[in-house]
Amino acid sequence: MATARGPAYLLILGRWRRRLGIAPQSRALAAIVPGVSQVDNKSDFLGKRSHRRHPGILQLSRVQVPQVLVDAAQLLLLESSMPKMEKQVQALNNYLWSRHLPVEPEELQRRAVHLEKKFLENADSCQMEKLCGEVLHALRRTTYHWQELSYNEGLSLVYMAARLDGGFAAVSRAFHEIQARLPEFQPQTLMDFGSGTGSVTWAAHSTWGQSLREYMCVDSSAAMLELAEKLLKGGSGSGMPYVPGVFFRQFLPVSPKVQFDVVVSAFSLSELPSKANRTDVVQTLWRKTGHFLILVENGTKAGHSLLMDARDLVLNGKEKAPLDPRPGFVFAPCPHELPCPQLTASKPLACSFSQAYHPIPFSWNKKPKEEKFSMVILARGSPEEANRWPRITQPVLKRPRHVHCHLCCPDGHMQHAVITARRHGICIAVPVSAPGEIVYL
Repeated sequence: MATARGPAYLLILGRWRRRLGIAPQSRALAAIVPGVSQVDNKSDFLGKRSHRRHPGILQLSRVQVPQVLVDAAQLLLLESSMPKMEKQVQALNNYLWSRHLPVEPEELQRRAVHLEKKFLENADSCQMEKLCGEVLHALRRTTYHWQELSYNEGLSLVYMAARLDGGFAAVSRAFHEIQARLPEFQPQTLMDFGSGTGSVTWAAHSTWGQSLREYMCVDSSAAMLELAEKLLKGGSGSGMPYVPGVFFRQFLPVSPKVQFDVVVSAFSLSELPSKANRTDVVQTLWRKTGHFLILVENGTKAGHSLLMDARDLVLNGKEKAPLDPRPGFVFAPCPHELPCPQLTASKPLACSFSQAYHPIPFSWNKKPKEEKFSMVILARGSPEEANRWPRITQPVLKRPRHVHCHLCCPDGHMQHAVITARRHGICIAVPVSAPGEIVYL
């Protein structure tokens, strides 16, 4: 019968292996995989800075929603007196997280033809007249039923309670990526497409403060725009807004010559009904981008795939007679402009981030949380302007005397690196971080 083998057994086994001259297993694994971009860790590239201040560490501490916004959200929810708010919030969160993209007409037609052929193989003459009905029934049963959400006053309030703090945390992490790597960048104008409750405006103000002079919030829902304006005014319809220079509108600016330093679309592209609509919107947003275009979606396969489509659309640059001739490149998180290796892997994974935050303390919402999201930051200019370091794509696996890192590298490939302090120096502390961190190997 097998017996449990505890720490004493492992200690004896280790001594026995050393006496026989057998290298420990960690030594055998401690080798960096060929092909990973590397830098000599013994060089003094950190200067006199502690390794904890390594430029590749971009983690953002637990995000705190501004108290003014917290008070306004609590006041609006208290005044609404909506019944069973906690259940409505949970239901909306579950729905938004599990939502898929709408099926394209071409894909629907392909499925219908496939089902028709399948039924024809087993059909006789008397069943032919039922074929059309069977195909339609099978399509309804096997196809995801995407529906457009219409945000009226009630649903807008539920969305605020469900997503205001998480959205603020996700966008804050995206802004932090730019601020940490380009502290000299001080944007003056920002446009938020699908602005919703205005979390992007609050996050941008918290990041860049008085540098921003103009915020353009665009949302098709009049009820959502009214709610965002009330939040800016402390929960009331009157008074001075906490963040100055914010403008609201239901449609994108018409003039193609108007550009903004920062353009953001957070959790909005997935709300569009078709790929053609998403293509038009992404091209419009890129035309209006002066420096950075930030796209954020749920950290699911669907969200990541949608962002990679938008990324490729901008990088391909097929726009005729662009007003701004500067090309686009990926500022973050991808260290390259090549196809995403996460999507072409045998088991595709979503490239996602996790940002800790303190939620707005509603009665059901008092414990610290984490927001899981995907993002891509596109910039105008040349890729040579960005640091092309490998990025961690999965949680680091810590083992005695070594760690396992899964990396997305500048050559467009995924690599599995096993790193030790003995072979790679003190920078062993750098990769022990969250997915999405930059690694300097």
